[in-house]
Amino acid sequence: MTLAEKIYEYSSESMEKSLDEKTVTEIKKRIVDSIFVSYGARKAEPVQLAIKSLLPSSGKIKSRLYFYNKKASADISTFINGCMTRYLDYNDTYLSKEALHPSDNIPPLIAVGEGLDLKGEDLIKSIFVAYQVVGALSDAVSIRDRGWDHVTYISISSAAGLASLTGLDKNKFIHTLNLGINNNISLRQTRAGELSMWKGCTAANASRNSVFAYMLSSHGFTGPGPIFEGEMGFFKQVSGEFDLDFSNNRVLKTMIKNHPVEYHAMSAVDAAMKIKNRLKDPTSEIKRIDIDTFTVAWKIIAKDPEKYRPKTRETADHSMPYIIAYTLVYGEPTPASYSDNFLNDKKIISLIDKMTINVDKEFDKMYPEYLPVRIKVYTDKNEYMEEVIVPKGHFKAPYEWEDLKNKGLKLMKDEERVNGIILAGKDIEKISIKEFLDVVNDVKA
Repeated sequence: MTLAEKIYEYSSESMEKSLDEKTVTEIKKRIVDSIFVSYGARKAEPVQLAIKSLLPSSGKIKSRLYFYNKKASADISTFINGCMTRYLDYNDTYLSKEALHPSDNIPPLIAVGEGLDLKGEDLIKSIFVAYQVVGALSDAVSIRDRGWDHVTYISISSAAGLASLTGLDKNKFIHTLNLGINNNISLRQTRAGELSMWKGCTAANASRNSVFAYMLSSHGFTGPGPIFEGEMGFFKQVSGEFDLDFSNNRVLKTMIKNHPVEYHAMSAVDAAMKIKNRLKDPTSEIKRIDIDTFTVAWKIIAKDPEKYRPKTRETADHSMPYIIAYTLVYGEPTPASYSDNFLNDKKIISLIDKMTINVDKEFDKMYPEYLPVRIKVYTDKNEYMEEVIVPKGHFKAPYEWEDLKNKGLKLMKDEERVNGIILAGKDIEKISIKEFLDVVNDVKA
């Protein structure tokens, strides 16, 4: 059995059986969370540029943009909605050999599901499939150090989710994978050095291509295979050989973000907040800052020189030095914490220049099950130390609905609308995807 066949068999079985109540509830939370963070990014420059560049749009399967009540071809709405979902770096996270954002799979499933007038119950099951596939890939092998970006895995999982959502037969399912993967291998340069707008939009592009692949394969268009095992296939060109283990529930190990920062800095925010609350004037008092983290965090958000002088919001929310310095000076980060006035803030820069970031080998042993960080701040009179192992929203300290409501209020600032989206999310298996979007789009842009 090829790997594509194995993905098909698992996906088909998952769509036919009932999910347990806890898994369904957690999927609902992630749907709602993806909408809240999308609202926060609805007016972000890349989203506006995408709307300006790609609309008007029409296609055989049409679906709405979040909040705008504008319709577009499903692949275009997937890209624009996906940019909203991902751009603030505020959507959920899965940590393993590869770190990624499983809810990047949600916009394409909503887009195609609305366009075909499918049920919320089908959406939940297809999201489960996509989360399981992308989590299994993340657990199997890291492609980051080979120079490939993790959104390459999103192209696989979103293709599997779409084929499952729409009930494609085995042949068409496999060709959805073939077409979704072959021309959708993403370079890790997206996350190297100074980061561009593409950092927050490349996952949206991966899932957009999966929608395009689905639209072709659903009518019998074929793609190159075997896509994994072939002479020039995924194993030989991208990842090396691996197998997928679907025995674990990956949904329950995904984590909802409590702050709009790259997830490996989540504990650092919590630790820095505790220290800030013990200081009267951090800028003048602090003489030295020592930070202990683990290797993956250092590689992704600390090692590059650009992380110590970020020039873009995309670099800043992926900069441990910036995030810690901002938190020590101003408190909890928000989506507005990466504007130009903060990037050039002398108080933040002065604290960055007082930092030393080290890799703790004991912390390496704890990751990815835990997210450890230790921050020591030295003043003339005192030494302050805080260590955080599990941040709020981690699967060991999971978000409840009330936590999600508070996050929604921070972004939408309208309790009635936040409650409306939460209620629709809680009942999504009883309504259609179109009816869910009716509630979402009652929130004006």
